[in-house]
Amino acid sequence: MNRHAQAAVLFLLGGALLHAGTTDLYLRYVKAGLQPLLLAAGVVLIVTAGATVWYEWRRAKSAVREGSSAEEIAPDGHEAHTHPEPGVSWLLVLPLLALILVAPPALGSYSALRTGTALQKPFGYDPLPAGNPVPLSVVDYASRAAYGHGQTLHGRAVRVTGFLALDGSGRPYLVRMALNCCAADAQPVKVALTGQLPPVLRPDAWLEVEGTYSPKLTRDPVNGGPIPYLLVTSTKPVPTPRDPYDETWNK
Repeated sequence: MNRHAQAAVLFLLGGALLHAGTTDLYLRYVKAGLQPLLLAAGVVLIVTAGATVWYEWRRAKSAVREGSSAEEIAPDGHEAHTHPEPGVSWLLVLPLLALILVAPPALGSYSALRTGTALQKPFGYDPLPAGNPVPLSVVDYASRAAYGHGQTLHGRAVRVTGFLALDGSGRPYLVRMALNCCAADAQPVKVALTGQLPPVLRPDAWLEVEGTYSPKLTRDPVNGGPIPYLLVTSTKPVPTPRDPYDETWNK
């Protein structure tokens, strides 16, 4: 790649980062709190591309004045011998094209069933918000049910949203992928469902589930982690949320 091609790739990559950072696309890759850093990285890449083009223009202008071509002048002012770069270097553009042209789906049931639950014991529990049913994240309900033994959930109906996953025996789980930084470290938190379930269960379908605490508990076959149950009283399909990942334990 010559300098102009490098500048073009830098500009396109910076533009792709700015596009992702100003839309919801970035939420497929990183947590919401990293948006400012993503935008800053895009700006830096575009500025770098502009600086590269300006430097090459200055060098070419200087070479014309001195009677030599820009390609024959090395950055230190001595004569340079150009060598063609291998064509394989253009493969560096493929990840860029993938970022621009392909919007990957959020991790779903396939990843969830092959990864052990990441449920962690919390330091404490905030008071439940008002409302009946009370809206809770999958992580919040699971931690209260598994580690708090449902003490903060008795007498309250809850509303939880997640996507469906079915294990080999057909057991349904309501799942949310929790992340610390980016999609690469996303891990599932699972709640097993029992009670009034829909007659047809489709993996990766997003559901809003209402129900009550169940003392039943099972163990994740992948890592032995606790998976609490939720006694379902009603369900309804919902669209995929703007941010498909759960960042509850980052707050």
